Amino acid sequence: MTGDTITQPHGTSCTPGRAARELGLKRREFDLAVHLGHIRTMPDEGGGGARRVARSEIDRVRASDGFPEALLERVKTVGTTDGAVLMQVPPSRFTRLARLGLVVPVHFYLNRYRAVVWMYLAEELRQFAANEENTPLLKARTPEGLRDQLDAGLDLRPRNWRGRHLGFLLRQTDDPWQQAGAVAAFLDPLQIAEIVTDPYERSHLNRFRPGPPAHGSPGSPAARLCEQIMTADDADEIGWLRADLTRAMDEAREHRPAPRPAAKPATAVLDEPRQPHRLLGWLRRRSD
Repeated sequence: MTGDTITQPHGTSCTPGRAARELGLKRREFDLAVHLGHIRTMPDEGGGGARRVARSEIDRVRASDGFPEALLERVKTVGTTDGAVLMQVPPSRFTRLARLGLVVPVHFYLNRYRAVVWMYLAEELRQFAANEENTPLLKARTPEGLRDQLDAGLDLRPRNWRGRHLGFLLRQTDDPWQQAGAVAAFLDPLQIAEIVTDPYERSHLNRFRPGPPAHGSPGSPAARLCEQIMTADDADEIGWLRADLTRAMDEAREHRPAPRPAAKPATAVLDEPRQPHRLLGWLRRRSD
């Protein structure tokens, strides 16, 4: 077993959808439990990056203390309004804390107006509020330096979500190409092309490059907004992603070269055909 991955015969495992139903979880709750390491998965024998859940893992989760309430509490998420109530602060202060990166979203969705709604782990917010070191951030006036950053438009929510989501993706695989694809998921295609110059490697890498969380049909305004959130836009963030992708690609090449078209067999060189006018002359001489 490596990280949060387990291996077991295919016949003793089930799909994530079925595992979620058997554990009494909504699919989003199940996916979050997997991302957070509360439920371990295994690669599907069929390949393609799909995951399965071992029956023994389902039994382990069911036998854990306080199941299912304890598990549901670990994956409970709240938005800004409920998060502010939980931390006993006004919603405006909660938003400032989130924009400053002091509380980190765990996922997001788009409402019917295509506005981004950030969601946070309730358990993490409770821990933040319970830490006495954070009391000035919750009760006192925001320090001037932080206020200046907020006034300048600082909003670390997208970046912090990307960092967290990358960790989720990397936790789900031990394959170097899939790991490289996870890093590449947060760079735009031009950045990737500058790092992975070989078109066959780039095509193979794109097979393992996850898309953003599904919101709307491909090419729709909602889908484009999700792609924008998924793509790094800070210079330093882009820099370390590029460095990580370079390292990941070195490991992927060493592990398994990208497939290439088979070389075409060499064409046999045929004898030069007799020129027609010479052949006709030879026939005439023979008939004389």
